[in-house]
Amino acid sequence: MSPTRPSPLRRLLAQRPVRPEHERARALIAAIDAGGIPLLPAKVNQIARELGLEVSRDAPVELTVARLRVLLRG
Repeated sequence: MSPTRPSPLRRLLAQRPVRPEHERARALIAAIDAGGIPLLPAKVNQIARELGLEVSRDAPVELTVARLRVLLRG
């Protein structure tokens, strides 16, 4: 069986540079998944806002983290 080559679209997407705000969000989610607890809700909100989410100051951190997870999956 011959190995399959990725489609041109997949190759193009693989070449896209990763935006720093996405890296910060992925690092935050990875730290939480490893057992960390976000100590600064304002920092979580800042990361979410950099990615274009509207976040209230009063929004629970858990909700903002859940929204970040959805955004990074999509």
